[in-house]
Amino acid sequence: MIIQQYRYKFLLPALLCMLATSLHAQTDTAFNRRKISLDNYLSLVGKQNLGYIAAQYDVSIAETGIESAKVFPDPSLSVGAYDNQQATKHLGRGVNAGLSTTLELGGKRKARIGLAQSQAELSKALLQDYFRNLRADATLAYYNALQEYSLYKVTYNSYTTMQQLATADSIRFKLGAIMEVDARQSKLEAGNLLNSVYQSEADWKTSLVQLNLHTGSKVLDTLLLPSGNFDELHRTFALTALVEEAQASRADAVAAKNTQNVAAKNKQLVMANRKIDLGVSVGMQHSGESTNDIAPTPTYRSVNAGISIPLKLSNRYKGDVKAANFTIRQAATQYDEVLLQIKVEVTQAYMNYQAAEKQVAQYESGLLSEAEKVLNGKIYSYKRGETSLLEVLNAQRTYNDLQQNYYQALYNHAATLVELERSAGVWDLK
Repeated sequence: MIIQQYRYKFLLPALLCMLATSLHAQTDTAFNRRKISLDNYLSLVGKQNLGYIAAQYDVSIAETGIESAKVFPDPSLSVGAYDNQQATKHLGRGVNAGLSTTLELGGKRKARIGLAQSQAELSKALLQDYFRNLRADATLAYYNALQEYSLYKVTYNSYTTMQQLATADSIRFKLGAIMEVDARQSKLEAGNLLNSVYQSEADWKTSLVQLNLHTGSKVLDTLLLPSGNFDELHRTFALTALVEEAQASRADAVAAKNTQNVAAKNKQLVMANRKIDLGVSVGMQHSGESTNDIAPTPTYRSVNAGISIPLKLSNRYKGDVKAANFTIRQAATQYDEVLLQIKVEVTQAYMNYQAAEKQVAQYESGLLSEAEKVLNGKIYSYKRGETSLLEVLNAQRTYNDLQQNYYQALYNHAATLVELERSAGVWDLK
């Protein structure tokens, strides 16, 4: 028995070294990685995200509308010629030319420019709101990648521990220290955990691919690897101040306010369009010489000018004015709804963040360290033959569950902070 224990102590360290070497070969973690901080990652998102780049064109399009609104009505040039087609009467021939245009009255051009400027400001506010949500979604993806890597490490470490036990049990079985069923059980548990390692690794890599999507990267053979952590996520907020700040400065609130301005400017344009426009014209006619005997006339030129005044009989119908008034009321109601929605979102996010902070504090109060001590104690006792494999497996599962729940709680803490700052329209995550 002493010789068997000596052989066991001599062979186990060497075998565990071989095992540690082979574990890396059993999991595929070899891929091109580029470490990146949250600041640099969000900078890339702001510069390269394809959806955000496309949304920026909306602002450019709206700004060109201002230039289009400045256009004056185009003048019309008319040119004509006449021939009396009575050659025997010698009545003569002639040509005429005229220029006409419309003089807009009632401030139509100013109203058009004002409406276009309001629409451009609305487009800018909508773009800011797009980036507000994009930045929050990208940050959630960043922290999710951190969480998936942490979960992968938990699964991998658990597999490593179980594989070491399985290897040790195979030696102990050969030495007659344990029964064959215990050696088989530990081997099965290690194989089952290896499958979990494969899936966990795939989940981790999938989360990294999502980072490439947010940054608009077309390089598929290199994945961004978050270099941050879940530290420095504690904040102290005053709920009332958060709500007031969000209602005053959040991008969608600004957009809703600009929608009211657009509706008001649209009514000004509608009222201006109901004003009459003057048509003005000027022309010249050149008449050729008439040589008939009854009424001979020499060559002459004549100049004419005139105005045309439309009869705005359509102004008796006020459907466009009523529609503009309803649009103004609708925009005001929508603005009030946005303010209420912001208040609800900020309040809910604040409560969720407070709960997430308490959950993280609970895990960090000693739960993990106690579970690890229990597991190490069970493993030690099992190696000495003082406890069963089932107790080790139960302790291992408990420790794994606590670690996984802890990292999920860390991610939830980060996610609730992101959602709170998204809803409040503030940002200080780095």
